[in-house]
This record gives sequence, structure tokens and C-alpha cells, in this order.
Amino acid sequence: MNLIDTFLDRTTMYRLVLYYVVALLAAAFAASFFGAVPVDPTALAFTSVVIAAVAYVSNRVFCLVFRTPANLESSWITALILILIMSPVTASDATGLGGIVFVTVWAIASKFILAIYGKHLFNPAALGIALGALFLDQPATWWVGGAIVLLPLTLLGGILLVRKLRRADMVLAFLGANLLASLIGATPETFTSTLVQTLTLSPLFFFAFVMLTEPLTAPSRPLPRIAFGTIVGVLAAPSIHLGDFYMTPELALLAGNLFAWLVSPKGRFVLTLLRIEKAAAGAYDFIFSPDRAFAFEPGQYLEWTLAVPHADNRGNRRQFTIASAPDDDEVRLGVKFYPEASAFKRTLASMQPGDHIHASQLSGNFVTPRDLNLKLAFIAGGIGMTPFRSMLQHLLNRNERRPIVVLYGNPGADDVAYGDVLDRAEDELGVRTVHVLEQGKPRDANTRTGRIDADLIRDEVPDFADRIFYVSGPRAMVDAVTKALHSLGIARSRVRTDFFAGFA
Repeated sequence: MNLIDTFLDRTTMYRLVLYYVVALLAAAFAASFFGAVPVDPTALAFTSVVIAAVAYVSNRVFCLVFRTPANLESSWITALILILIMSPVTASDATGLGGIVFVTVWAIASKFILAIYGKHLFNPAALGIALGALFLDQPATWWVGGAIVLLPLTLLGGILLVRKLRRADMVLAFLGANLLASLIGATPETFTSTLVQTLTLSPLFFFAFVMLTEPLTAPSRPLPRIAFGTIVGVLAAPSIHLGDFYMTPELALLAGNLFAWLVSPKGRFVLTLLRIEKAAAGAYDFIFSPDRAFAFEPGQYLEWTLAVPHADNRGNRRQFTIASAPDDDEVRLGVKFYPEASAFKRTLASMQPGDHIHASQLSGNFVTPRDLNLKLAFIAGGIGMTPFRSMLQHLLNRNERRPIVVLYGNPGADDVAYGDVLDRAEDELGVRTVHVLEQGKPRDANTRTGRIDADLIRDEVPDFADRIFYVSGPRAMVDAVTKALHSLGIARSRVRTDFFAGFA
């Protein structure tokens, strides 16, 4: 695993976006002293302080009123986006000052007021600037897109963010649709200039990387993601209009948000801790009672939010796979704890029965195919068994047989999680599990010593060419097993991967 992968693993998505927009603002501020960006440095500094202060206070107030954990990262990100797209003002500009205060308050308020089951419908920054243009006639200038000196940083940070989010399909769909729509009205004489201007002197890339990818207001599944990117891309093109009414990037995104809401799982859940069970050495299951029933597929995950008193640089939100089955009454969260645990995990570990955690953004494509006759192979490392526990428990609940073999790698026998479910799956459904331990001697025919590599896969899964492989665990393990499968001639289309960063 290279340094970039390590950095991305150790950094949450929200913290990565925060670093990204902070870097853009710092670069813009430095460049403004040399006239390389179209803003005055004094006005930019003043506007930054005002928007940041208003966003912080607004977020605190709304969190108290609506009794939800304060997501400071989210409010800072919204504030920074507004700073980069709203025209900077000075203290003497009462109209402009009132405008940025209005836009900021509504951007934060939209997360609480314009929400269904606690999940906001619209991109906060887009809604705020749209309302500012509508009621105060103060539209966003998107000045960050007009500064070509910021383009390299915009592209670099954006590529890292898309890699972290695995949303390249959505971003590429947006970029392609926007470019095509922008060039529709171009003549042979203006084609080149229109293309260059769209790529270098417009908010195209900033919009795509920072605003389009906002997870709570964009679809999570591949096909809806691509449709979402295409819809917003077309509507955001400057050539698209209805009579005298021209769309703007923020209006295009709001329209796309409505589409995303229609095709995505809805709502935020409040879960109450019932008990904590030890799953393996250093791994524990937190069993919750949800405030309402919700549907999901085995292998999917939720974004979990805790009120962390002193959050570290990883923030107070995490994405964890649901370890329970969809037809269970309780929701199970399996977590591995490491010696230097984050503030989030320390807070999680201190929870007592009756305490609450918030969850939303049901996502994930690491799910089994509908055809029950397809041969599958589950390969897990450590806590990467979590999605497979959900899948196997679901089969047990339904007494449903599928041709599955499980290869489960761990440092030692004490690290094996969910042995009870694996044993039941073998006894009741004929699902064979091969334990692969780095340390210790084999205890029986279903235990091997070493690591999961091409030779072991060939020995234990002789019909590997006929199976679809699901691989879950730490990134290094997932990468190694994926390479082993490819060396055996398994096509990429027959390998599904999911990884757990392991640093949380």
C-alpha cells in the first residue's frame, strides 16, 4: 500500500474535503496579493471570518434546537465553500454583508429544516446561494473557477477525493454531459474557445469535486449515480435555458438533489444501545434497537454519527457495515479496536445501554447476486468478516442454501470473529469455512497455516473458475488477494471488493 493509500485510509471523507477546501482558500488568499485571483485579500479575509463565525453559531443553535450531534466538520466545509464562491465583501458594504449572513444561515438551516427523517434534501451551499440570488439579488460569482492559478490544486485534491469516495463514474458522467451540453451551441469558430473556457475559466471542476459529491444529497448506487451526474451536468451547462430563464450550477444541483432523494434510501435513524458483546480479540459487537424499521441488503453500510466531546482529526462520523441481517429485530455493529483508537472509537467504547447513536446514508454495492444458483466464495480478513456475517445470518434466517465457500484469514485463533454464525452456516446450510491462521498449528482439516494466496485458493476452492469472489478486510489484504485471484485468471468482473481502513 503506497503513501497515498495510507493517507486516504487514515483520513475520513469529510476531513479530506475540509483539507481540500482549506488548501484552496489558503492558495487563493496568497495568490490574491499578486492579483492572480479576482478578489481583494482584505475583503476575502473579512468575508472568511464572517461566514465562518455565522456558520459555527448557526450550526450550534440548530443542533441544540433539534437535539442532534454537532457535525462541526460539515459546517466548516459549508462555510468554506461559500467563501470560495460568494463575492467577498467589506465591513462598509452593508448590503453585501447582509447577503452573506443570509446565505450562510440558510445553508446551515437547510440541513435541519429541509430534511425528512433527519436527512437533508438539498446541498446546503447550493440552497443558500440560490436563496440569496432569489430574494436578495446577490448571486454567487463562483470566483474560484475563474482563477486558473488554482486549477492544478483543484484537480489534484479532486482526484484524491474521488478516489476516496469511489465516485469516478458520477464525476465523469457530469463532466462529459456538461461539456457536451456546453458545446452544443458552439460554431466551428467558437468551438475551441468555448472548450478552453469551460475547462479552465469556469467552476466546472470545483463544482464536480466538491459540491456534486456531497454524500447525503447524491445517490449511492452506480446507475443512479451516473444518471444524477448526467442530469446535473446537462442542466449546469450555460447554454441550457427555458426562454429567458438560464440555469445556474446551484439550481442544477438542487434539481439533481430532488432526483437523488427520489431514488435513494431516505432518512436518518436514531439507535439505542442494548448491549455490547465481545466478537473476537479486540473486536466487539454493539447491538442497537432502531427507532424505526428500515430495509437494507446484507453487506451494505451506514454512516454513523456520535457526539464526540473532543473530536480528533478523524471527526465524529464513520462508515461501518451492518453486521446483522435485514430480518433481525436488532441492528448489530461490529468494530475492531486498536491500541491507539480514535476519539470516535473511544467514545463508542464508553457507550452504556440506553445511549444513542445516529445513522444515515445507507449505501454499498457489496451485496450478493439475486441468482441463488451462482457459486460464491467469501474471502475475509479480520473484521472484514462483518458483511459476510450479515449475509450468512440472512441465509440462516430464511433457511436458504447457496453454494458458498468461506476463506477466513486471521493472525491467530483468538482473532476469529462470528465463529457461531460460521459454525451454524456449515451445519445447517453446508457452507464450508476454511480458517487461515498466520500463527498456530492447524486444528482440523478446515484450518490452514499461513496467508490466503493463490496456492491456497487453488487448493481449497478447486472450482475457483466457476465462482464469483467477494473479498473484504484491511486494504493491504484485499489488494493482495485481488492480485492472487487475477493471477489465477479470475476476471475483474468476477471479483467484488470491500476494505476496512483499520485505523479508525
